[in-house]
Amino acid sequence: MRAIVSACLLGKPVRYDGGAKPCQAVLDLAQKLEVTPVCPETAARLPVPRPPAEQRGGRVWLRDGTDVTEDFRRGSEEMLAVARRAGAPLAVLKAKSPSCGVHVIYDGTYTGSLTEGEGVYARLLEEEGICVVSEETVQSCKPSVEHPVAIVLGTGLGHLAKLVKPVRRIDYHDIEGFPESARPVRGHDFEATIGTIDDVPVVVYPGRIHLYQGYSASEVTSLVRHAFRLGCRDIIFACATGAVEGNAKVGLGLLTDQINLTGRNPLAEWDELRDVDTPFVDMSEAFSPYLRTLAQGVADDAGIGLQQGVYAGMLGPSFETPAEVAALRALGVSFAGMSTVNEVIMARALDMNVLGLTLATNMAGSADTDHSSVLACAERYSEDFERLVRGVLRML
Repeated sequence: MRAIVSACLLGKPVRYDGGAKPCQAVLDLAQKLEVTPVCPETAARLPVPRPPAEQRGGRVWLRDGTDVTEDFRRGSEEMLAVARRAGAPLAVLKAKSPSCGVHVIYDGTYTGSLTEGEGVYARLLEEEGICVVSEETVQSCKPSVEHPVAIVLGTGLGHLAKLVKPVRRIDYHDIEGFPESARPVRGHDFEATIGTIDDVPVVVYPGRIHLYQGYSASEVTSLVRHAFRLGCRDIIFACATGAVEGNAKVGLGLLTDQINLTGRNPLAEWDELRDVDTPFVDMSEAFSPYLRTLAQGVADDAGIGLQQGVYAGMLGPSFETPAEVAALRALGVSFAGMSTVNEVIMARALDMNVLGLTLATNMAGSADTDHSSVLACAERYSEDFERLVRGVLRML
């Protein structure tokens, strides 16, 4: 997988003060990628060192009052050409800078105050369709013993739990909020495992409960809250789905967005919501663009077929009618399932980084679909699914 990375994050002394800002999480990631260093300021031949620059009024100014907008634009366009030649789907840029800042930049007062906005170079890369993140995102997603990766597995996918080198096991019934009377359906297991996969700290939940079994949205999302209490910042949801004809086919998929058609929302049942400043959770990026880009890169490098598409969460347990499939197709849905959407909402409310993976085991609405065929298809794709998840974990 290829990526472009701000040279200063790699330890190169190109910053305005003549120094660098090496980031260990970025350096670790760079060891696993084919990296091209970039620096719009030096590409524009601005001197090192130089006065600091910030954006103000749509232009870039040095602290001494010099307008360097055209220099920054010229250097950014030159580095955009570098990114195009590299064919990199991912850019990791220095946070807050007037050229490389992602979503937040210094406000032009030279006081360290921040404002919403994009760096000149970051904006060009985003317009190009490249996933642009700062080193802060890479640091946030990096697993550790204190911050293991949570993995919640759906129908027929629980075999991944066998890869865990266990440290501790937890019966679901010992988890706060999980219903005591719950029993797993075929293809699920109700024992979480804390340990490692390929030396990466993980917490694996090899099964889930569903709304269609009569459980509340709060109960369905109890595993997410448990993972958060264990320190997990990244969470991978995997589920079995039906592929919507014309938008997807049977096989592995990467969820890019979701539509909640269950009629439920876990936040409406969450007592702790009364203690937060606002109940309104931003879902504009329900699934982390950074984690999605890594997953697609892993799949491409490993030769694993991986579709991308929107997931629709249905209440179930009945499969979709032909008319419902036609409606989902019109809505732009690629995958239809009976889980995940409420879990994603809860994870985003807890500010967790979410990756959604699916195995489309059948065509939605097909007459020959039953639970046994779903399990059989999951078995056929088990090797590729394991390679994909392990690849993502190693990349993190």
